[in-house]
Amino acid sequence: MFERECSIQRRHQKIIEEAPSSFVDEETRTKITSAAIKAAQSCGYFNAGTVEFLMDDNKEFYFLEMNTRIQVDHPFTELISGIDLVREQISTAAGNKISFNQDEIVKKGYAIECRIYAEDSENNFLPSTAKILQYKEPNGPGVRVDSGFASGSEISIYYDPMIAKLICWDRDRSNAICRMNRALDEFQIAGITTNKKFLNYILNTDEFASGNYDINFIDNLNYTSLLSDKSSKNN
Repeated sequence: MFERECSIQRRHQKIIEEAPSSFVDEETRTKITSAAIKAAQSCGYFNAGTVEFLMDDNKEFYFLEMNTRIQVDHPFTELISGIDLVREQISTAAGNKISFNQDEIVKKGYAIECRIYAEDSENNFLPSTAKILQYKEPNGPGVRVDSGFASGSEISIYYDPMIAKLICWDRDRSNAICRMNRALDEFQIAGITTNKKFLNYILNTDEFASGNYDINFIDNLNYTSLLSDKSSKNN
């Protein structure tokens, strides 16, 4: 199913993900996907799974782990492949054969996923706990939202702060980024603080636009300091 680029992370939690990776060329893609298949074959694994790697500047990659299940970031793989991975996982677990062959999987377009968190990006990413007073998801061609929340839902301290996954697809990366920016602007959530503004900021940095980023991106960005500097200049 190709690769997912998951380097935009905060405290080891993924924030923005995309597929295919802007850093991986076709030769590297073949190597890394072949390694993933061999890892599954070597332990006799047969079902949905994701093999994770770290990659250096020279495109040498190193095994991290294998997740033997559907992962939370499956939707944008579905958008570029056209395959319902959740259905396939359930069907395979029930003893059925995979419903497609490898040569039938074709990579189409570009997809980006943003994780919408109930947290204050301007206050050291502190969790935001309250009742959602308004919740209206964006829509339109190439826009998908996976969520379990609505107006009136309570955000408590007992669960993960992620309240939605916003996924946008388009024919190429630049258009997918534009569509994501629009969808973030149209996503209406009131009553709690979210990281939507922070996500917009990342998408519009030169580093993200060029694909020149790594897992240290957010730490090096120092977003809270940038906000303080901006506030000082405005005053």
